[in-house]
Amino acid sequence: MIKFWRLLLLCISLFVSAAMAQEANRPNTNPVFTLVDLEELLMAHHPVVKQTSLLSETARAQVFQALGKFDPALYTSFNNKHFGNTDYYNHWSSELKVPLWLAGADLKVGYDRNVGAYTNPQTRTDRAGLSAVGISIPLGQGLFIDGRRNTLWQAEAMLEYAEAQKIKQINSIWFEAVSDYWDWYYAYQQYMLIAEGVRLAETRFRAISEQTILGDKPPIDSIEAAITVQERQMELAKYEIELKNTRLILSNHLWSPEQQPVELPESAMPDSMANSKLAPDATLLLDLLSQAETLHPEILQLESKELQLSIEERYRREMLKPKLNLSGTLISSRRNFNESLPPHYDFNWGNYKLGVDFAFPIFLRAERGKLREVRIKQNELRYDQVILGRNIKNDVTLKYNDLTAYSQQIRLQIENIANQQILLQGELQKFDLGETTLFIINSRESKLIDMQIKRESLIMSYQKTLAELYYKAGTRL
Repeated sequence: MIKFWRLLLLCISLFVSAAMAQEANRPNTNPVFTLVDLEELLMAHHPVVKQTSLLSETARAQVFQALGKFDPALYTSFNNKHFGNTDYYNHWSSELKVPLWLAGADLKVGYDRNVGAYTNPQTRTDRAGLSAVGISIPLGQGLFIDGRRNTLWQAEAMLEYAEAQKIKQINSIWFEAVSDYWDWYYAYQQYMLIAEGVRLAETRFRAISEQTILGDKPPIDSIEAAITVQERQMELAKYEIELKNTRLILSNHLWSPEQQPVELPESAMPDSMANSKLAPDATLLLDLLSQAETLHPEILQLESKELQLSIEERYRREMLKPKLNLSGTLISSRRNFNESLPPHYDFNWGNYKLGVDFAFPIFLRAERGKLREVRIKQNELRYDQVILGRNIKNDVTLKYNDLTAYSQQIRLQIENIANQQILLQGELQKFDLGETTLFIINSRESKLIDMQIKRESLIMSYQKTLAELYYKAGTRL
């Protein structure tokens, strides 16, 4: 019978020793991958972060496009009819139109040459043609704002909207990355705590096996110690898979400068929270609420929309005015600056063309309908601003309350762990004196490991909640 127990212990010892040797081959010193490292890599190389810069580029392109409405334009036309040895008409008209920012005016420089047997006397010129310099000014509709200025100002307002959208997307991808980082942290801590539990169980098994062989301990204690080792090794294998999976998920946020995916090395380890402050500052809530009121990207987006609607509303009110355009042009037979002309054929206040255009819809139903639509959108936007402001305030306060609760739970859990360690130490001393059983030792130790894992779970929840608190406030941790 004694030989049977010794043979059984030898087999178990060989199995456990092999597992211990495999565990001993794992490196003890690993490079630390911190949140700062993650932020540097993500902000420098992540495709989504780089993609957000295109939002600003698109907005600037729209502004550039709107500025095109103020580009000078050159127009020219030529028409000629000759039939039966008769030159019916020969029309050549050229004009350079320069839109001006001030008052929606247009500066015009032109040249007309209209000759022929059947040319309209109103537009007929001599064969030298006529040069003209003039200006067209809207005195009614379009004096303070017109379509081209409306388009440009709204495009400029979209610049702020695009910047806010850029910040919003970066905050979102960063919050996701931080959450994945703390999932990896928790999986790593779980694995290390169970690995330590395996090491303790293996050490205890060796000691008890030696005592059993010497006859100081009953063989059943060795069997129980071996079962504990095997159970913890099974847990270790499970947590190793979780560690690999969380490491792989975190690697989704890592990219090389060449935009190639990068995987986090297996040897990397997360930053330690041993000396970290796990309690929020007393002023943190007020600071974040104050910052969110003015700098939250969603609030900035609504403010940009508000500015756009105010510009559109101003433009629609301008459309209620009658159209009254005044144009004046000085004309001359001069074709170049060095030409000498009689005064009555040169540019002077006696040689001119003057025009006045007037139009006014009687009911203005189209214009009033568009103005009413804009004002409805403004009211909707005000409601959105009120709702968004309240939601942001409540979300930030809610996350701060969660953060405070996690901080208190961590403090209590640390105290519980210290007490459990005292119980375990006392139980070990009693075991050495033969006053307790191995089952109680294993139970105390397993509970201690569970409590330590719970502490790391609380730390993970605290850090993820802290990141979400900043995210809800529209900024980054």
